[in-house]
Amino acid sequence: MARHGGRGWYGKVAVAAVGVTVLAAGASQWTAQAGAVGGSPRAESSAKPGSAVKPVAITIAHASDKGARGVNITIDDGPDPVWTPQVLDVLREYGVKATFCMVGTQAQAHPDLVKEVVAAGHRLCDHSVSHDTTMDTKSQTYQSQQILDAERMITKASGGVRPMYYRAPGGAFTPYSRKLAASRGMRPLGWNVDTKDFERPGADAIVTTVQQELPNGPTLLFHDAGGDRSQTVEALRRILPWLKEQGYSFGFPVR
Repeated sequence: MARHGGRGWYGKVAVAAVGVTVLAAGASQWTAQAGAVGGSPRAESSAKPGSAVKPVAITIAHASDKGARGVNITIDDGPDPVWTPQVLDVLREYGVKATFCMVGTQAQAHPDLVKEVVAAGHRLCDHSVSHDTTMDTKSQTYQSQQILDAERMITKASGGVRPMYYRAPGGAFTPYSRKLAASRGMRPLGWNVDTKDFERPGADAIVTTVQQELPNGPTLLFHDAGGDRSQTVEALRRILPWLKEQGYSFGFPVR
């Protein structure tokens, strides 16, 4: 389904980003970056209807607006009529806000769910039109179509709220795609912990992956579409209170 493979996406970004500062993954770097934002969260939600598009940084976000003890929950590939409502219920139960990386065709098919995500205070992320994990091998025209058409689909489905981030399917970023997304106010968004939930390894394995790999950085990757996500729902129900018990706060990727 996805070309994830642990932090495999990061290697592609590092190669593609010649001449551009790319933030390295790892516990010490995460702490330094998170500390730089000083735990001063921004009250900003997804871009409001009618607001002007403001360019953002083209580097990939690797920190949380909640500081050194912040984590970012990100949910990919939806919305899905079966699993997105269940994920939203778990997030609501624990008072957690997340970033939903939506596929354009899914948003177009389920605008009611996009609006529900926005109404609950979560942020939107452009995850391309069709989740093509080989986007980085395609022409700039194709990349532009995938990014901009998805932005339009998601914005229309939400009732005018634009996505604040762009996550390349499978981490297939290019310098061009990052620059284009940033010019549209969408910060390129990677991940630090790939839970591999799309492989359905079992809720125990998903929880263990988060607990073991959390030192890699604050942004956790889950999915609410692309197949049976009951294991993801169960894992989130266990991970969210565990993170709170460990003293973590839930935030958004730094813009």
